[in-house]
Amino acid sequence: MTATKRVRLSPEARRAQLIELGVELLATRRLDELSVELIAQSAGISRGLLFHYFSSKQEFHTEVARAAAAEMIRRTEPDTSRPPVEALRGALSAFIDYVEENPDNYKSLVRGAASADLEMRAIFDNTRATMAQRVIDVIAQLGFELSDRADLAVHGWVAYVEECVIRWIDSRRFDREQLLEMLTKSLPAVALSASDDEVGTLVSILTDQKPIEQ
Repeated sequence: MTATKRVRLSPEARRAQLIELGVELLATRRLDELSVELIAQSAGISRGLLFHYFSSKQEFHTEVARAAAAEMIRRTEPDTSRPPVEALRGALSAFIDYVEENPDNYKSLVRGAASADLEMRAIFDNTRATMAQRVIDVIAQLGFELSDRADLAVHGWVAYVEECVIRWIDSRRFDREQLLEMLTKSLPAVALSASDDEVGTLVSILTDQKPIEQ
């Protein structure tokens, strides 16, 4: 890799640049493969100077993971101009796209959640909670309030989606549209299993919709 010409930046701008470089490099490698040498060379700075902006390699990795999670949340934001159910399915489709484009990036984030690092786990937990809340908000827009059990089930569904998409990326045993249909149809089934009969109406609303055309 050819080192770029060093440009004088403010400390805040240089720190942001290093984090952005880290996120870009996650597209082709795991978080634990982001070496100090690689980042310094890409940024056109010395290895030692990196630690002027970050107290440790662990802090750098944490900030890169935080930025990657924020990018994923931004990319999968539901389109509020669409009907609620379509917006939700569109967000799910965007999530599949994101993991397809950044498999190592997302796997690094998932692995961080299983680590002993409390900050990394918090980043992933907040990301998952944001995704679950989007589902809950859509259901609220449709005029339904989930019980505590159904709320818990929705959070579990998000974990199910993550695992299915990661495994699908590795195997590709069926096509993307089949994956999207399976995931969207599984949500009402999960919600119904933990809800009162009233949510049966919600199930019919969701299952009568066709998967979003790509």
